[in-house]
Amino acid sequence: MLRLAPWLIGFLLVGPILAGLAMAVLPAFGYLPALGGEAFSLTPWRELLAQPGLARSVAISLASGLVTTAVSLAVVLLFLAGASGSRLDDWIRRLVSPLLSIPHAAAAFGLAFLIAPSGLLARLVSPALTGWERPPDALIVQDPWGLSLMAGLVIKEIPFLLLMSLAALPQLDPQRRVAMARSLGYRPTLAWLKVVAPALYPLIRLPVYAVIAYASSVVDVAMILGPTLPPTLAVSILAWFNDPDLSRRFMASAGALLQLGVTLSALASWWCLERLVRRLGRGWVEGGQRRRGDLALRAAGKGLILLAGTTALVGIAGLALNSLAGFWRFPDALPQAFTLQHWQRALPSLAGPVTSTLVIAAISTLLALGLTLAALENEQRTGRRPHQGRVLSALGLLYLPLIVPQIAFLFGLVVVMESLGRPPTHGLVIFGHLLFVLPYVFLSLSEAYRRLDPRWERLALTLGASHNGFFWRVRLPMLLAPLLTAMAVGLAVSIGQYLPTQLLGAGRIPTVTTEAVSLATGGNRRLIGVWALVQASLPLVGFVIAVGLPRLLWSNRRGMQGAP
Repeated sequence: MLRLAPWLIGFLLVGPILAGLAMAVLPAFGYLPALGGEAFSLTPWRELLAQPGLARSVAISLASGLVTTAVSLAVVLLFLAGASGSRLDDWIRRLVSPLLSIPHAAAAFGLAFLIAPSGLLARLVSPALTGWERPPDALIVQDPWGLSLMAGLVIKEIPFLLLMSLAALPQLDPQRRVAMARSLGYRPTLAWLKVVAPALYPLIRLPVYAVIAYASSVVDVAMILGPTLPPTLAVSILAWFNDPDLSRRFMASAGALLQLGVTLSALASWWCLERLVRRLGRGWVEGGQRRRGDLALRAAGKGLILLAGTTALVGIAGLALNSLAGFWRFPDALPQAFTLQHWQRALPSLAGPVTSTLVIAAISTLLALGLTLAALENEQRTGRRPHQGRVLSALGLLYLPLIVPQIAFLFGLVVVMESLGRPPTHGLVIFGHLLFVLPYVFLSLSEAYRRLDPRWERLALTLGASHNGFFWRVRLPMLLAPLLTAMAVGLAVSIGQYLPTQLLGAGRIPTVTTEAVSLATGGNRRLIGVWALVQASLPLVGFVIAVGLPRLLWSNRRGMQGAP
């Protein structure tokens, strides 16, 4: 049975995406008999191209993917170069998991409450520094250029790229590389950027591509922070799909293919930028400059990572503050009174979505963990570690659901399910979540699983244990901390899923995320604060358990407590 696990994972990751893309192509060219499309035509494309503001929507989506990725990657590399081995490095490493656990929508709401004209920042500096007695008439959140959208995405993508980089760094032995460069007279930050960064980037290329794909096609964050007239392309596609006029689904299909083209264009543009940076960077590396700019680069790396982390945490604090605020006039820094009234009103309606969220997240995470353990254990027992080409191919499959825009293939997957007569159910939503939870669980667990000392297994076998006995009685207990961390990551990913829940559930299966995002169009900050804070708290519980349970169970075995 273990031999089937890799094939099953490949089928689960590839099959739905190919089926979804295929069923998005047909309606895009006018063929969908269920809605009266009996012949192929270009009418959907003509209607799509006639939509007002389409070019601007495409441009903002493309720019969001490239700018978000470039800024996030630069901040991560500068931080690793300037703070490796310092106290700040240790502190950020401990903070990366909690930051990663914050759902995108909750982080977006937190940023919106922070930078809005009547937000927390404006209140803290008014009227003493600004003279404002009223909120300024400025469009900051949902600005037409998408700057607040990009800022919200950067705050969330920095922890993701940092975690992927920290997982890849042990393969490079960065300390020895930097020590060699230091012996030639290079300052620490320049030494890291010249000898470690060029070797690190190929190891995190696929995560970088995943960030590009996500940022160029994101829906929930764009609904909260993105422009509205016109919205980003992905938000427009969702609106067309949900339109009561079912004939607009043909145009939505064409838009889904256009979104796929936009994402592919962003990836192609980034590939060209890679070649340009490689050519220019080679001259900089070989130029021999050993000191100039080291201090500025180090300060930038530390300052930018602190700014991103502090913004995310202060934003969550702002959500908590709004959820408890009574009357709060501008420019008062704090409410005149605190109340639990907003929580009392929201509690009756929270029970259903919270239960649904936890059930979907728990089942999809357990399924993903079971498949991951089966595949990794099969790899250990057969001893067939794939050669380099196959490793890249396998990683490509894992990142496929993250690189292909969700709106592109989920729309087609909905058409497939409707054609099969499958109504929206929790099972269908769980299946949709599994597509995105499985890659994260596998990537979170695989490195720790493969690095477990094989001598433990040989020792257990010599004492008469079977392979199954070793797996249950030795391997799993020793990997308890990485297992719980992978589960916490899976739960966080599932809890934050908006589009799979909305499309595959046809809007009939409410979760905390869908309910919170639906409040974005309203102006009730107190209610938004309650729902967004609940959404942010649920994944954090998983990480608290992942950190605390191994320390509780293995309090007398320090080496088994792990470092989630």
